[in-house]
Amino acid sequence: MMNFELLFQTAKEKGCSDVSVFLTNRSELSIEVFDGALDKYEIADTASMVVRGVYNGKMGTFVTEVLDDKMIPSIVDAIIESAKIIDSLDDAIIYAGDKEYVKLEGLVNEDLKNQDVALKIAAVKELDQAMHAADPKVTIVETMYSETTRRVLLQNTKGLKLENSVNSAMFGGSAIVKDDTDQRTAFDLVVSNDPKDFNAAKLAKSIVSDAVAALGAKPVPTGTYEIVFHADALATLLSAFQGIFSAETVQKNMSLLKGKLNTVVGSPIVSIVDDPFQKKSSRSRSFDDEGVATKYKALIDKGELKTYLYNLVTAKKDGVASTGNGFGNAIAPINLKFLPGSSKLDELVKSCHDGLFIKDVQGAHAGANPISGDFSLQASGFVVKDGVIGAPVALVTVAGNFIQMMKDVVLVADDLKTGYYGITTPSIKVASMAVAGI
Repeated sequence: MMNFELLFQTAKEKGCSDVSVFLTNRSELSIEVFDGALDKYEIADTASMVVRGVYNGKMGTFVTEVLDDKMIPSIVDAIIESAKIIDSLDDAIIYAGDKEYVKLEGLVNEDLKNQDVALKIAAVKELDQAMHAADPKVTIVETMYSETTRRVLLQNTKGLKLENSVNSAMFGGSAIVKDDTDQRTAFDLVVSNDPKDFNAAKLAKSIVSDAVAALGAKPVPTGTYEIVFHADALATLLSAFQGIFSAETVQKNMSLLKGKLNTVVGSPIVSIVDDPFQKKSSRSRSFDDEGVATKYKALIDKGELKTYLYNLVTAKKDGVASTGNGFGNAIAPINLKFLPGSSKLDELVKSCHDGLFIKDVQGAHAGANPISGDFSLQASGFVVKDGVIGAPVALVTVAGNFIQMMKDVVLVADDLKTGYYGITTPSIKVASMAVAGI
């Protein structure tokens, strides 16, 4: 560990008014099995430190993985040189801290941390075997396990010293199935820091049944349909639009939410929050990279836009307090969550007269415009006729506008799920959307 007090002293002597260090220690385990054979097994421990210093009213930054006291003079010189070339008019702020920070509970699961690696490899192989055994149409299987333990430490010359530790893992896989006329793929995973949540048999059945059910998928006629978005599809869509909540994009006229604070942007059953204390998430934090205390916040509450996400600089511009969402050079949600409703997924499907049950969307980041809110995404799923799931659907495009879609949400299910993007969503039903098919 570097002597931070020596770093601070050296920086002060060379003319820096304030300095902050943000240290990240990360341990990662990655396991992959391909058709029964161990294909990848990697353990990596990394450390990275971001040093920020104010020199002549400008913020200089230096990033290093070398935590040696001998580096201190070079680090300070680099900060000063970085500050000299900054032409931004934004204020350089080193934060003194908040009165109170939430004490995080249960974000490091010792059972996960202490479980023998051999058991984790065995679980990935068990998932592989279960998927192969689930259906004779299965041809290729890939399974994986990825575990991260992360500790962050923030300390600055204003006396602030904060620390957080979390761990979490992803357990999942994909299967390719084939019959005489078609071939389809399905993928799914579970995100948790509790080994008890990793049920190989249940996950294998879900993945393979989804893939087999999609065999023979075809486009539907172009038209307007009731749409049920599965939780996974909604999470992918939200991942493309999560940047619209950033105050920076709003201030730069790059967000469709500009000028819409305290106005209706969704139906009364739509509520989207940022939950920095979410259990089992490796993203959860009690402070952001600037040292601001994080807090649970409603972004959209019962259809009304309540706040943007701020770091210190953007908050000062708007005359508000930072929301604790400053991470590096970006503003981002910590754990974005679309709150669940009281309906069951079956109820959403049964309520459709002429609709589509969309299980997957692709191309979200290329096919979504965060300024206009318009999107056009390739989708796949199933026909729903008079409340009954029918033929599989593929090669169709679902198009709409994000705000209009949020306003047209008529049912929200209770099947909350955290997916690959770290976004937690339920399934929802949208009254009607345009679909391009044949």
